[in-house]
Amino acid sequence: MNDVYPWCIVAFDSLQRTPAERLDMITDLGFDSYAYDLDIKHLGDMESEFKLASDKHIEIRAVWLWLNAKRDSIGKLSSRNEGLFELVKQSDHKPAFWLSFSPNFFANRTDDESFQIATDMILYVHKKATELDCKVELYNHGGWFGDPWNMVKLIQALSDLDLHMVYNFHHAHQDLVAYQEVIELITPYLSAVNINGMRLDGPKILTVGEGDYEGEMIRLLKVNGYKGPWGILGHVKEEDVRVVLERNMAWLRSSR
Repeated sequence: MNDVYPWCIVAFDSLQRTPAERLDMITDLGFDSYAYDLDIKHLGDMESEFKLASDKHIEIRAVWLWLNAKRDSIGKLSSRNEGLFELVKQSDHKPAFWLSFSPNFFANRTDDESFQIATDMILYVHKKATELDCKVELYNHGGWFGDPWNMVKLIQALSDLDLHMVYNFHHAHQDLVAYQEVIELITPYLSAVNINGMRLDGPKILTVGEGDYEGEMIRLLKVNGYKGPWGILGHVKEEDVRVVLERNMAWLRSSR
């Protein structure tokens, strides 16, 4: 598998690496890009991390944009999310915004109401991202918005925006009962796939190669024309993220 990058390595790392330590780790592991997850406490380090990434010729391919109805609305995003946009604006990186919604946007809503809420919010975020010359990519994270059929419906309805989808195995356990159909549905719209070990009964995070489904899911993605990129997860707060990445990379090497 070519074009592999790490994901969930900032907020998930028992060593709580500094930006310089994280970029050294990324370089040492042989990556030339990564996707940037963050908690609000990381905003203070984000400018220096993006600058260090540029200095080391490491691409920041995406940043995670999580919207919560209690804090984010059209015309007024949370301080975390406004800060994220401002810091991207100040940098020389042009990451995609991986957009996902808290289920509280859609609680007690009909499908039509949920679709309208998501559409309006995507249009707002897309305008802000476009002003920075960045793309918006829809990110499955459970709930109404994370349903592949709903995501594809939104992409098709907003075809003028040239939206794509990020598909996360670790947020797709509910898709396993019909994964072949799901993969055929989403492949034309994919911009990234983040892989994980997959068992029907979980756990949510599992080393790649230790599950029952991920190998066949990856094979079907390739059969249907998806060629990458592929993300590998840190996503374990209690462990050194380097160790977690190396565990997942071992399966990738053995599968080549």
